[in-house]
Amino acid sequence: MGGIFGTISKKSCVTDVFYGTDYNSHLGTRRGGLAMYSKEKGFVRSIHNLENSYFRSKFEPTLDRFEGSTAGIGVISDTDAQPLVINSHLGRFAICTVAKIVNIEELTQQLLEKNMHFAELSQSATNPTELIALLLIQGKSFKEGIENVYHNIKGSCTMMILTEDSLICARDAWGRTPLIIGKKEGAYAASSESTSFPNLDYETVYNIAPGEIIELKADSMTQIRKPNKKMQVCSFLWVYYGFPTSTYEGKNVEEARFSNGFNLAKTDDVEVDCCSGIPDSGTGMAMGYAAGKGVPYQRCIAKYTPTWPRSFTPSNQTMRSLVAKMKLIPNKAMINGKRVLFCDDSIVRGTQLRDNVKGLFDAGLKEFHMRIACPPLVYGCPFINFTSAKSDMELITRRIIEKFEGDANKDLDKYATTDSPQYTKMVDEIRRQLGLTTLKFNTIEQLIKAIGLPKCQVCTHCFDGSSKYTLEEQADED
Repeated sequence: MGGIFGTISKKSCVTDVFYGTDYNSHLGTRRGGLAMYSKEKGFVRSIHNLENSYFRSKFEPTLDRFEGSTAGIGVISDTDAQPLVINSHLGRFAICTVAKIVNIEELTQQLLEKNMHFAELSQSATNPTELIALLLIQGKSFKEGIENVYHNIKGSCTMMILTEDSLICARDAWGRTPLIIGKKEGAYAASSESTSFPNLDYETVYNIAPGEIIELKADSMTQIRKPNKKMQVCSFLWVYYGFPTSTYEGKNVEEARFSNGFNLAKTDDVEVDCCSGIPDSGTGMAMGYAAGKGVPYQRCIAKYTPTWPRSFTPSNQTMRSLVAKMKLIPNKAMINGKRVLFCDDSIVRGTQLRDNVKGLFDAGLKEFHMRIACPPLVYGCPFINFTSAKSDMELITRRIIEKFEGDANKDLDKYATTDSPQYTKMVDEIRRQLGLTTLKFNTIEQLIKAIGLPKCQVCTHCFDGSSKYTLEEQADED
């Protein structure tokens, strides 16, 4: 995934960019970057590897180099090193993105055939942000260049462009990832997370719509491209990677998670002694479930936050398994001899949950009932990088379908249909493989109700394979 923050101010904005970007740290673990502008120094950029450290500890010692900056952008990225600083016919600018480009190899070849070159390789492959910048500078204006990006990439792209005069904010053509504007006296800011705003004294004033382009100056906000008519915002904002205090499209993350658990409890006839969340994204749902069920909410498992504070884990499977084991600690005093219902956001591979189940039973748990905030993940996501899975076969559902059918792609629609014979058989096999007493997934209908947006505006592709939009359909929105 990834998160971006930017601001433009009448006075120094260094601390705002630093802390605003840091408030996006839960969205990624690989790279962090800042680019700021002042009339005296021009553009100043810094990028650090975050895989073995944290954003604040990497950037705080060198903040003095940005002194005097009145505009800046920052990024937390799980894909590439950014922001990039470009000198082009559009002028000098810095750019950062939250993007997934499915057709990146095809576009790379097309640009090379036009005698363009790539200077910023990311692990010997094309840097996605540089590719976006090269598509951008083919336009005669920033608006035309951004539209060229929209028309050519398959996947998604939300971006910020810092020029010498303004901050240009462009949300993905289908609005799959958010971009929110905040305002305070003498300054505007934009962020992937509205959580960035309160402690920096910004007030949320606007949600940029799909395909919309907004130009910010210290004292003005101007629309330079009207929004597209359709939206497919990612449902996983509310299920998993959104921060509890953030709000997207007017719908708060923690409120949605609480409602999700509360409503599920009202349709669940299991008898338990208490309810607990798998930290962190299962907590809000578990509190809602406990309230709806009328049972105590207890912290039967806790995350050791002093050294494992982040929700995302390393891309390496061996390290991911180690982190999952080390950061979550069962509380034997709270679970010994009890029937406990646990809530979590999703099941991807199932590896971490299987280890947790064994550890909790070893600690004296009597029954392990599992409730999941979303439906089973049957389809891989072609639109954003919300997991580190490289193949659909990393999904536990696909491996089970292959076991049953001999073909991991057979009858996916049937396995994705709640309460169908195939769905019921698949869920029971997941329960058996993970060693759970009972397992129940939320339905798409219940999830959409908790989010509070119309189904047509929310992407649920990973559950039902429904969002198969093409470049031609995107172009029709212009």
